[in-house]
Amino acid sequence: MPVIDHLFSIGRIRQAVWRCWYPFLTRRLRQESVFFLNYAFQEEPPQDLPLAPGDEPDRACIQLYHHVATQTALRGKTVLEVSCGHGGGASYLARTLQPKRYTALDLNPAGIRFCQEQHRVEGLRFVRGDALHLPFEPDTFDAVINVEASHCYRSLPRFLSEVARVLRPGGHFLYADFRFADGVAEWEGALGAAPLQLRQRREISAEVLRGMTRNSARSLERVTRHLPKFLHPLGADFAGIQGSRIYNALQRGALSYRSYCFEKPAAPGTSLS
Repeated sequence: MPVIDHLFSIGRIRQAVWRCWYPFLTRRLRQESVFFLNYAFQEEPPQDLPLAPGDEPDRACIQLYHHVATQTALRGKTVLEVSCGHGGGASYLARTLQPKRYTALDLNPAGIRFCQEQHRVEGLRFVRGDALHLPFEPDTFDAVINVEASHCYRSLPRFLSEVARVLRPGGHFLYADFRFADGVAEWEGALGAAPLQLRQRREISAEVLRGMTRNSARSLERVTRHLPKFLHPLGADFAGIQGSRIYNALQRGALSYRSYCFEKPAAPGTSLS
């Protein structure tokens, strides 16, 4: 096992590494206005998703957000996104799905400053905060979105407990992430034990692999240009470039990428109507 893999398998060390990695990445990429840090999604045949000209270069990454967020209607809803990265997904969803309010949270202070400078959308605000200690009152949001971030957290059960706490009864948790084969049982166990009801689950590994392939040349160019050479392997994994460890694992089935929709049940004896 490579050293970096071993480090990332230890929860507290993994979180410490990501705390350093994301601000470093923001500083390296801010001049290029890179708005998406997630992998991508491409159905076959491709979705006919209408996009504004400014969004078109990020189509494959936007399609992942669109797939996850449209598992329930967000129009007129109060939405929280946890771990919003550089805010591209938050901006797209706030502009197109018409939520009443969209709050996007991330632990990376440099990333939050970047988002506040770059994404000025009515009803959208960016705040710094920890996914394991969400700075919100109980029963605040109609939906919580989390795209490709929970594998970085020190405790998935703690995060899921926080999601359930801030969701209103009848609210939805819209979620996507991946795990290597040796982590799937623990992942499924945490999801199954969460105080949320599963409404939909989909294996989207094939669609994510197509999206990675579509973005690969662009991502490789960015990694080569913005990162020092010794970080190119980590950058290739992070960007899902063809031939990287992540890409190859997804291709051979050693990694599973999934999307989910959960609902917070009403308290016994209460009605959601």
